[in-house]
Amino acid sequence: MASITNSTNLITIINAFPAFGEYKGYRPIVEGHINDTFIVEYGTAEGGTLRCLLQRINTNVFKKPVELMENIVGVTAFLRNKIKENGGDPDRETLTVYPTKTGRKFFVDEDGSCWRLYNYVEDTYTVNEISGTADFKAAGEAFGGFQNLLADYPIDTLFETIPHFHDTPSRFADFEAAVAANVSGRAHNAQPEIEFCRARKADCSVVTDLIARGEIPIRVTHNDTKLNNVLFDNATRKALCVVDLDTVMPGSALYDFGDSIRFGANTAAEDEKDLTKVSLSLDYFRAFVEGYLAAAGKSLTEKEIDLLPFSGKLLTLECGMRFLGDYLNGDTYFKIDYPDHNLVRARTQFKLVEDMEKKMDEMNAVVDEVRKTL
Repeated sequence: MASITNSTNLITIINAFPAFGEYKGYRPIVEGHINDTFIVEYGTAEGGTLRCLLQRINTNVFKKPVELMENIVGVTAFLRNKIKENGGDPDRETLTVYPTKTGRKFFVDEDGSCWRLYNYVEDTYTVNEISGTADFKAAGEAFGGFQNLLADYPIDTLFETIPHFHDTPSRFADFEAAVAANVSGRAHNAQPEIEFCRARKADCSVVTDLIARGEIPIRVTHNDTKLNNVLFDNATRKALCVVDLDTVMPGSALYDFGDSIRFGANTAAEDEKDLTKVSLSLDYFRAFVEGYLAAAGKSLTEKEIDLLPFSGKLLTLECGMRFLGDYLNGDTYFKIDYPDHNLVRARTQFKLVEDMEKKMDEMNAVVDEVRKTL
């Protein structure tokens, strides 16, 4: 994408959207890693300040901006209606997409970049690192509530903007292709890891086969269920709003749950070299299950609930395969800090898979205990 060369260009983009008062200025937000984001400020007639979020969509990552924005506009409008029905505040509990002056969902500048404008949810904060079970339970509540509100969303209207994103059999096929091609010439360094994946090939198709047979439903999935994609209310300290909706697509609720467990219930960093530090925290697992199931209400089927522990293992295996495949392909997808970084990441994921397999009975028992309290 072209760089933002001067303030005149950005003001032209800002002017493509309706003004919410007297324009006061803008400032960048530097925390994001994918999209360029700015806070735009307006002075209101009452003497206050109204802020909006202006964002340039990274079309190198998200190659279908029209479909992406159709998904976001549809889901946020649906959420607003549900929140109103429940007596909530839709201006704070979900994002709102503001159309351009011409009514479009986003603005295309002279460089071909795509820009969108959101509401800015005031008096909130985010948490970048899980510091205790309370944080992780709150994340479970946020994503369980997200799933519950969208349980009857018209799924046929939702686009698959990143094909096969959590299609684990497809990911396994990609992994095998990487082994066969061995572009990096490093397959000999990863034979135990390659065999680890192959020994679990049957696991890869469990969820997709159940979907194909109609035994579990296709739902709206977030696909990036990290804690820092939840806004917390400054006053109540409770989870308020799920953000970063670029990867909202059709999928299984198990994908969101499983990926949350993969990153949040691991006792070590994603790229920890000392594998003795890597394990599943049952305390953190229980916290997320409690928050998620309490907020998801009756929106999940019994079959989906049965598979929650397995989904943690499945999504961890899938992520490990992706790291290993990238290592074999010459590190072309994930950023690395040293030559074997992706291999280290894969080993960490696979160690977590092994620990989940050892603790699967305990994980199932946790889910059964929690579901009885609902």
